[in-house]
Amino acid sequence: MSNPYLRDDFRIRWPELTANHVVPAVDAALARAEAALAAITAVDLAAVTFDNTFLALERATEELNLVWGKVGHQQSVADEPALRAAHSEVLPRVTAFYARIPLNPALWARLRAFAATPAAAALTGVQRRFLEETVKDFRDAGADLPAEARARLEALQTEMAQVAQKFGENVLDATNAWQLVIPPAEEARLEGLPPQAKAAARRSAEAKGLEGWRFTLHQPSLEPVLMHLRDAEIRRQIWAASAAVGSRAPHDNAPQIERLLQLRAEKAKLLGQEHFADSVLRRRMAGQGARALAFVEDFRHRCLAPFARETGELEEFRATQTGEPVRRLAPWDVAFWAERLRQASYQFDEEALRPYLPMDRVIAGLFEIAGRVFGLRIQESAPGTVPVWHQEVRFYEMHDRAGRHVGSFYADWHPRESKRGGAWMNYLITGGPQPDGSRLPHLGLICGNMTPPAGDRPALLTHREVETIFHEFGHLLHHLLGEVPIKSLNGVNVAWDFVELPSQILENWTWEREGLDLFARHHETGAPIPEELFRRMQAARNFRAASATMRQVAFGKLDLLLHMHTADYAGAGDVEPRLRAAVADCLVPTEPPAPTIVKRFTHLFGDPVGYAAGYYSYKWAEVLEADAFTRFQREGIFNGQVGAEFVRCILSRGNAEDPAVLFRSFLGRDPDPQALLRRCGLAA
Repeated sequence: MSNPYLRDDFRIRWPELTANHVVPAVDAALARAEAALAAITAVDLAAVTFDNTFLALERATEELNLVWGKVGHQQSVADEPALRAAHSEVLPRVTAFYARIPLNPALWARLRAFAATPAAAALTGVQRRFLEETVKDFRDAGADLPAEARARLEALQTEMAQVAQKFGENVLDATNAWQLVIPPAEEARLEGLPPQAKAAARRSAEAKGLEGWRFTLHQPSLEPVLMHLRDAEIRRQIWAASAAVGSRAPHDNAPQIERLLQLRAEKAKLLGQEHFADSVLRRRMAGQGARALAFVEDFRHRCLAPFARETGELEEFRATQTGEPVRRLAPWDVAFWAERLRQASYQFDEEALRPYLPMDRVIAGLFEIAGRVFGLRIQESAPGTVPVWHQEVRFYEMHDRAGRHVGSFYADWHPRESKRGGAWMNYLITGGPQPDGSRLPHLGLICGNMTPPAGDRPALLTHREVETIFHEFGHLLHHLLGEVPIKSLNGVNVAWDFVELPSQILENWTWEREGLDLFARHHETGAPIPEELFRRMQAARNFRAASATMRQVAFGKLDLLLHMHTADYAGAGDVEPRLRAAVADCLVPTEPPAPTIVKRFTHLFGDPVGYAAGYYSYKWAEVLEADAFTRFQREGIFNGQVGAEFVRCILSRGNAEDPAVLFRSFLGRDPDPQALLRRCGLAA
């Protein structure tokens, strides 16, 4: 029987993909990819064509990309010792292979030779874009460097992948290593905890053979405690454990952070850049680290005064409620008192929305919105008819207005100990237009760690969880609706400060009455959200908006400081004290001071590059999407013509053109930051 990882089945046979097959599959795919590259380098320089150089390079790694994508995905959703060991064994070989591609002198000579021909000059459209992007990729990766520097770059890439892998494993293992069990005799300590969260804690304990209520550091367990539980000592314990993830042996990430910063800085120097931020951003919309930092600092400046007001207001509110003097809050008290203040100010409790947000209705409403806006029809395959990696996973097929099967996707929404935290979208197979005029469907996935069902009750979500589902679905649409014939330019393979536009714009429908009415129905009565509750929800939307913005600013700023001024942070002891001091004015002042999230910040350190020097992208893309959504607001949030233009100009185009050009093609002008500031209530 052939190795299951090497099969190209569209409906992947996940149960057959076991750890013992990983190493032979990866090694076989590596060997074939190496042979494909060797065939390109064997082409006579006088006989180079677009097909036997650039397109041949595109095809050379397709099988390896597919195999490695399956392995990486399994590690994200079904981590276990044998799989982790197999992954760790082949990781250096895979990383080294990809790192060597742009450092191969014979390969680069053939690409460069074709790029200098009249045939290359005559290329237009997507083919022209692909040639230009590939040439830039090679040059940015060091193709023009001398042999010694190229060899060092290859070694850097391999080590970076290994260190980043260890960072992510430490975060996952530290998260899973902690629990707090409240015994039955102490049930009174759970006062204030929402019934949904309390029931989930009971089920969590039962699943471990324990009595009482079990709390973990997974978000659906952690967040309700910090926001609602009246027992400050329990809040302190769970906050302290969460803040310590990645900070203590045997899961201390300090060595990984220091080493990754050093490796990234060295890589940037080899490539002729002053620092890693410039190396990463030179082909993103920001262009350079200084411009990204100026963008972040501009938001910091705009928020300073309202941020200070919000901080003072919260401290005064707590003092009024407790009869104690005004003072700094403890970090484990901030979310609790902020929620009390929101309820007092707007008579709005986010938990009041939960009964109206059952996951099955949310998903159905999301698909209905996708149908009305983008002309899509989405149908779930019957459970058991399609192989999946866990019984909770669902599989869907998506068709467009013309009835074409544009793509399929998996959805995996609830937490497990074998699954990493957070929410994400990824792609497994890229189809799209074919040379014969046909179109193959794409295959993708969306994952999260949302509130699970409670016994006979459905999964009742918070509004923020609903936003997250819409967000990841926006990324998914970017992949599944791609019409770019060159796979590496399709879908989400765009500049990282543009990639969040399709995801973040989808969140807007979760705030519109017309959008909510399609899915926000009481799980028992079917009634829509009462108008008074909706008005209070809208009124509270910008509650502590400056604090929320400052949180993003802090993340973006610390990221850029680490990668623009690496010498100030790496190699001089624990990075945390100096980094915290640098972003202190962006953090809610507490006593004791809360640490930054740097040692558990997988966005920055769980990948060789990932969001490193690019976390500002979330706020950058928020500017883009807030402005782009104004067109839907003017012309109708269910306007199918506007939706079709968003597909045509943005979702279908991938990296076929410069992102600034794509944005202008949809909105007719450059983005205006005032749209976001007005929405957040922060406009001057």
